[in-house]
This record gives sequence, structure tokens and C-alpha cells, in this order.
Amino acid sequence: IVIDAGHGADDAGKVGINKALEKDINLSIALRVKELLEGQDIRVVMTREDDRGMYPKTGDNRKLKDMQKRVEFINKEQAALTVSIHQNSYTDESISGAQTFYYTGSEEGKKAAEIMQDQLVKTLDPDNHRLAKENGSYYLLKNVKSPIVIAECGFLSNSVDCKNLNDAKYRKKLALIIAVSLIENIY
Repeated sequence: IVIDAGHGADDAGKVGINKALEKDINLSIALRVKELLEGQDIRVVMTREDDRGMYPKTGDNRKLKDMQKRVEFINKEQAALTVSIHQNSYTDESISGAQTFYYTGSEEGKKAAEIMQDQLVKTLDPDNHRLAKENGSYYLLKNVKSPIVIAECGFLSNSVDCKNLNDAKYRKKLALIIAVSLIENIY
């Protein structure tokens, strides 16, 4: 399994309404998922395990270079499954809830995203009516060769989601849900 903790270093990702940084939340969840999977004797490879990006320190198109390096790294691993952990944001503060994405036409990605979405809804938020959603334009989804799920764990623009995502116990629960759904996918 490859776990991609989205963003890192100078690329903070989304900034929460309480100033929380997406990159830090992503990494916290990803490290816990890694620990849980390794506890089940599953080989895990991380795109990052600290506050670094995969882009050069200077130059143009650093974000694109970061994404290209992530794709190259993930594809080299030939993983059974990849999960990229992120947080969402929207202009309307009332929008909330976790949502998973998979590459358009990928049956394995769809299955993985549906299992994860179902677990996130059942365990965290039964009022969340979001479904796993296909996407043909996200760079990682288009270019990673293994089945891949992007897990948007909540909205940093929503006060309840943001508060939850800043709580260590809540992040551990998210990590457990993600780990369980990945295990369900590979067995």
C-alpha cells in the first residue's frame, strides 16, 4: 500500500478557519494509517513521513514538479492500492463531510473508494450522504497506475469538521477507518 500524505513543506494545502494546515492533518492521519497497516503485516510505503514536499526548493512550477515526483514514486512501487489523504475546503461554510474520489473507469479504484466512503459515513457521520465520486481530471488519479483513492476527510472551511480534524482522537478514528477499508480491499 502506498500512502500519500498530501502537500508538505511550503505547500500547506488548505488553511482551516482556525488556521490549521492541511499538510499537518494529512501527515498525522497518514502516519497512523501506516502504523495500523504495518501492525497487520502489510507493507506500506509513504510519499512523505515528515514536513517535506517532493519539489525543488526553488524554481517555477514547483507544485507540478511535486505532483510529477509523487506519481513517479508511487508508480515505481507498483502498489496493490494507493490512498492520497487530503482535506477539503469550500466557499460555503455549511458544506461538510468526508468524500472519496477514484479515477473514471477504474473498477478497482471505484471499489476501494466505495468501501472507504461507506466506512466513513457509517462510522463518522451517518448524515453524510456523499458517495464515492469518479473524477477524470485530478492529476494523481489520471497518472498513478495502481488503483488509487483520494480521501478528502472533511472540510477545513466548516467549523465542526475543522474542529474535529484538529482533534487527535478524531484523526486516530479517521486513520482506523481508512486502514480498515484498505485491508478490506486487499483481502
